[in-house]
Amino acid sequence: MAKPMVVVDDLHVVYRVYGGGGDKGTAASSLMRLMRKQRRPSIREVHAIRGVSFVAYRGDAVGVIGRNGSGKSTLLRAIAGLLPAEQGAVYTDGHGALLGVNAALLDDLTGEKNVVLGCLAMGMSRQEVRDRYPKIVEFSGVGDFVNLPMRAYSTGMGSRLRFAIASAKSHDILLVDEALATGDAEFRQKSHRRIDELRAEAGTVFLVAHNLGEIEENCNRVIWLEKGKIVQAGDDVPGIVDAYLEASGGQPRVREPAKI
Repeated sequence: MAKPMVVVDDLHVVYRVYGGGGDKGTAASSLMRLMRKQRRPSIREVHAIRGVSFVAYRGDAVGVIGRNGSGKSTLLRAIAGLLPAEQGAVYTDGHGALLGVNAALLDDLTGEKNVVLGCLAMGMSRQEVRDRYPKIVEFSGVGDFVNLPMRAYSTGMGSRLRFAIASAKSHDILLVDEALATGDAEFRQKSHRRIDELRAEAGTVFLVAHNLGEIEENCNRVIWLEKGKIVQAGDDVPGIVDAYLEASGGQPRVREPAKI
C-alpha cells in the first residue's frame, strides 16, 4: 500500500480582514478615525476552507480545480504550513515546498543570483548549486537574460525560472500554484516530464491550474473545490473535469480515442 504523505482532516481556514465595509484601513483612514474618536475598523471574517478532508499518497500528482475564490491557493498554502488552521489539521510526512506565480524572486538581482539564492534556500550545498546551475538555466530557457536583473524579465520568463529553480531538487511535497500558466507549449511539455520525474522520485505533487488540459496530462487524482468545500474528488480525472466544466456552463473536453 502506498504511504500517506498528506492527510487533511476537517480543515477550516479563516481569513480576518480588517476594515470591512469599504474601509481599507489605510493610514489616512486611521488618522480620520482618531480625529473623530472612532473605534478601530470592524473585522470581517472570510471562511476560505470549510471542512476539507482527504489523503494524498506517495507518488500522487493531485490536481486542484475550481473557480476563482474557491479556495485552491488557500488549500496549498495551508498544506505548505503557511496558513494556520482555524479548525482541523494538516499532517505531512516531509516538507512542503510551495511554488506559485508570486514565488519570491528579487527583482533587483540577476537571474543568476536568484538561482543561487533559491537553491541555497532549499538546502543545497554550494557545490550542488554549481553542479545544477547549468541545467536550471537551460531548463528555464531564459538564455543570456540570466545575467540581467529580474525586473527585465517578462512574466513568462520569471515563471519558467521559478519552476526551474523549485524543480531542481526533489521535494517530499511540491505544491505548484499556476506557475506553469505562462509557459509556452515546449515548456509545458518539459514541465510535464519533470513532474513525472518528481513523482517517480517518491514525491507528491499538488497542481493548481486553470488550464484543465494540464490537470489531465499531469495528474492521477483531482480535487474540485467550490466555496471552500470539496464537490468531487478521486482518480477519475476526466470525469471530474467534465463535471466541473458542465457545472461552470462549459462543454466536456473532446479527447482523442485511446490507441490500441
